[in-house]
Amino acid sequence: MGRKAAMALVAAVCLALVSSACWAAPKEQKMMTDKQIANAVDQMLLSDSEMVNHMIDVKVNDGIVTLSGTVNQLMAKERAVKIAETIRGVRGVVNTIELKVSSRTDKEISKDVKAALLYDAATSSFNIEPSVKEGVVTLNGAVQSFREKRIAMHDTERVKGVRDVRDNISIKNTGKRTDAEIANDVKRAIAISVWLEPNFINTNVKDGVVTLTGEVGTPAQNDLAVLLAMTAGVKSVNAEGLKVEPWARARGQRKEIVTFKDDSQIKQAVLDAFVFDPRVFSFGPGVDVENGAVTLSGIVNNLKAKRAAEQDAKNTVGVWRVKNLLKIRPAKPVPDIELAQNVFSAILLDSALENYDIEVKAKNGVITLSGNVDSNYEKAQADDIASLANGAMNVKNNIKVNSPSLDYYDLSYDPDWGYTPSYYWNEYQPYHPNRWNYISDAETEANIKEDMFWSPWVNLDDITVKVANGVATLTGAVTGWFEYNKLTDYAYQGGASRVYNNVTVR
Repeated sequence: MGRKAAMALVAAVCLALVSSACWAAPKEQKMMTDKQIANAVDQMLLSDSEMVNHMIDVKVNDGIVTLSGTVNQLMAKERAVKIAETIRGVRGVVNTIELKVSSRTDKEISKDVKAALLYDAATSSFNIEPSVKEGVVTLNGAVQSFREKRIAMHDTERVKGVRDVRDNISIKNTGKRTDAEIANDVKRAIAISVWLEPNFINTNVKDGVVTLTGEVGTPAQNDLAVLLAMTAGVKSVNAEGLKVEPWARARGQRKEIVTFKDDSQIKQAVLDAFVFDPRVFSFGPGVDVENGAVTLSGIVNNLKAKRAAEQDAKNTVGVWRVKNLLKIRPAKPVPDIELAQNVFSAILLDSALENYDIEVKAKNGVITLSGNVDSNYEKAQADDIASLANGAMNVKNNIKVNSPSLDYYDLSYDPDWGYTPSYYWNEYQPYHPNRWNYISDAETEANIKEDMFWSPWVNLDDITVKVANGVATLTGAVTGWFEYNKLTDYAYQGGASRVYNNVTVR
């Protein structure tokens, strides 16, 4: 038997015997106390560039996190939950945070929600009508998919003065689909995601109702599995039997799967990922793959769609690099003056940016942002809002950050929250020499290892961390592009002055 045939046989055996030792949970697990979990959540919230400005308290009981305190915007309340859900050992999050939002009339909020939905290139054609009562927005209407509904709700949550968003949006009937067809789509969506371990998740469908059982490592992965399960034809998703188990967090279990992905399989997986993304699917981007490196080509009509396509590719199993050659060709040309005004108005509507004076200019469709904000969160938020505009070709973000040393935690597992600006680490690094003099190499190394330990996205057992004179050197092996970059993030967050990431991508 040849080497390739032997490897294929091993892969087939591991895939078939899900309950065997190939996929067994680790025998020895480091136990985490509620106090340790609470400290880990506090650490994330107190160092995140958005959450540090809010008063949030954390309690943990048997792995269930309860968040309390006050924030001044709905997006901050939601972000606190998103961050807590990504901590290893957390089995669930109860959100009792109170909102103290800007005092605005329901009429003003309704007007701004309509404007926000019209502004976003993806939602501008949606047939959605908001109604507002005491700051609570109910979205009424119909869309083509659950993901379109999610986009509309996320755009609404940004609007200042919104206290909550309720869903009264129906999904248009796109034709009868069999339970078998739905089950195949759900299994495929889960299998191609780098954030999930499909061999621990079981899918059953009856009368259009999807039931997920098995194990995931964090509540964030649970939420993502539910989101991916909401494919065409699904009436609802029952994930009560999908248990959160810390041992299931490690992506090491899927190394065998990644190893046997060839370029044709990766290409099909990326194309499948586009099917599930309404921002991208209608444009049909071209996909070429060579040794796991993806090249995207074709035409989209807005900048956000281009960015979303790249993120979809990065979130696909087997992909380690993405070259984005998508071209933007707006469906209708927008004069620069009008484009700048549209972006400026959209920024004024945003709850995270209402207290900042941000200047917007446009030239040949390229938007330039300038001004001052407190952290990279607000800078990234302005960047993301600008990318939604019809007619936007690119964004030059010249906004200055008053506290650039604060961490910006990426939430790329969630398609609505996953945008980390490319300039972030370039700006973040120069401000750390002021504190490196006070952190020993041993402390920096311990910080880095601790961040990796609590992360659901990397497997510390496969990584070696060494720090000398403030410089961190990482060695070992990972199974994907996103995990490789996460390691670099954790090294800088831990206090390294420079990072040499010598980790091998299998």
